[in-house]
Amino acid sequence: MATSISRSSIPPSPRYICSRSSPSYRRAYLILDSRCFWKRLCCSSRCVSVLHGGSGKNSRFVETQSAMEDSHFEVVIKDPSTLPRPLSSTKSSVSTGSRLRVAYQGVPGAYSEAAAGKAYPNCEAVPCEQFDAAFEAVERWIVDRAVLPIENSLGGSIHRNYDLLLRHRLHIVGEVKFAVRHCLLANHGVKIEELKRVLSHPQALAQCENTLTGLGLVREAVDDTAGAAKHVAFHKLEDAGAVASSVAASIYGLNILAEDIQDDSDNVTRFLMLAREPIIPGIDRPFKTSIVFSLEEGPGILFKALAVFALRQINLTKIESRPLRNQPLRSSDDNGSSNRYFDYLFYVDFEASMADQNAQNALRHLKEFATFLRVLGSYPTDTSMA
Repeated sequence: MATSISRSSIPPSPRYICSRSSPSYRRAYLILDSRCFWKRLCCSSRCVSVLHGGSGKNSRFVETQSAMEDSHFEVVIKDPSTLPRPLSSTKSSVSTGSRLRVAYQGVPGAYSEAAAGKAYPNCEAVPCEQFDAAFEAVERWIVDRAVLPIENSLGGSIHRNYDLLLRHRLHIVGEVKFAVRHCLLANHGVKIEELKRVLSHPQALAQCENTLTGLGLVREAVDDTAGAAKHVAFHKLEDAGAVASSVAASIYGLNILAEDIQDDSDNVTRFLMLAREPIIPGIDRPFKTSIVFSLEEGPGILFKALAVFALRQINLTKIESRPLRNQPLRSSDDNGSSNRYFDYLFYVDFEASMADQNAQNALRHLKEFATFLRVLGSYPTDTSMA
């Protein structure tokens, strides 16, 4: 069984030097690597005009390096020949050649482990204690990919991972939709009427709210569903159950008291596939692009931002706003009253490939009034029924 990775236990890779030195030291190495890398990507794709802003008078470079300077530590690559290279859309979703190591959050039996197996068949799934440990494991070359949840059809968005997407320098190279079927688990010999409380991830508890309320169980949140099952089994609890998968029940020797206890049968979690390298976008299949941007405060400014897609018949599939951290509240004085505003980041998914000139024009238009813009990834859409 693979050893779980926690943030404090990630060892330095023998091929790379991990440094927590000054920002100027990080910039000297990493911005150089970033420029070489994006130059190579642009030469091999149709993203030139977006990444470099074209040759127009008002065109500007789409941000690829500021968040890199904010990360806690960076990787300095010794051998230039081993610099990350763009992936093809096939390599992003199919495990070929050597067996890929894929990080997920949780312990064996977690839904994320199953999603990693769906995204990368025959991969070596590597459990991580927290989401940020999975991001860092990819950045530090301990694993090849990470598969992490971003939203659920019942519980909504995983806000932590939206924040980590901006903090870390990974690229979205694919998505996978996974149907979640929750079970109520307990130790053998424990009856359902004997339970007083139930443990699970907050999202899982929310997805089973009606069922658990009907049973009169007190809900206790833990880091992940499989971890809840492991805790109940290890401590031989007789008054507590866990909401987790049937696989977790098998792994930890628990009894399944009830199956499919989620409030809606259409319970699907969307996972993102993350890598150090972006993929070269194509037009041979349905693609989705994820971006994040910020705007100046003003009447209609968000409407103008979203209109750049509507004007080009580009469909938006997701928009999420997150407060911009480490920024002072914005103040204004309208009609004699003082108001304070948050600054926001807007995460948007739209149905188009960055190889499409239409999508490039939309981002060039958005850049005219966005204060910050970053492409998180352009990747094949998961069209499966989960």
